[in-house]
Amino acid sequence: MDVCRRSRSSRPDGLLSRSHAAVSDLVRVYQFRDRDRICCHDISVTQCYALQSLARGGAMTLTALAKDLMLDKSTTSRVAETLERKGYVRRAAHPSDARAMNIEMTAKGRKLCSCIEDELLAEEKAIMAKVDPAVRRAAIGVVRDLAGLAAARVGRTAPCCANDACDC
Repeated sequence: MDVCRRSRSSRPDGLLSRSHAAVSDLVRVYQFRDRDRICCHDISVTQCYALQSLARGGAMTLTALAKDLMLDKSTTSRVAETLERKGYVRRAAHPSDARAMNIEMTAKGRKLCSCIEDELLAEEKAIMAKVDPAVRRAAIGVVRDLAGLAAARVGRTAPCCANDACDC
């Protein structure tokens, strides 16, 4: 029995296959790059993503953070507990719901998040300097569109820089 139930007539065309392979390769390289760079700072990639979510969205509940990270609440709780133990976040009373707690970044967490982002952006700048400016602008649009479409497909709001109004 075929593992893949898709009919031969529904297979993607060559251009789509090459596009999929290129995006997959890029994502894989960035995942390994992130792991290699971020883990030098004594946090995991997931913990860094949590800090980035908090930097982008401000204080949020565990449920909101879990949704943003696309993780279940128990995993997100462990991530937040570890970050709290290391002094990068703190739990604070929710301003309008006495039953809920907000997770917010500390100054130490903001400093770490900024440091990691600066390192990643310096590396990105070196990579992008080798790409023609017109191609860079076009690539930003394509990647932004792909990210927005992928986010919508899984029921998420558009990611950061989903429109031309942002400065990214």
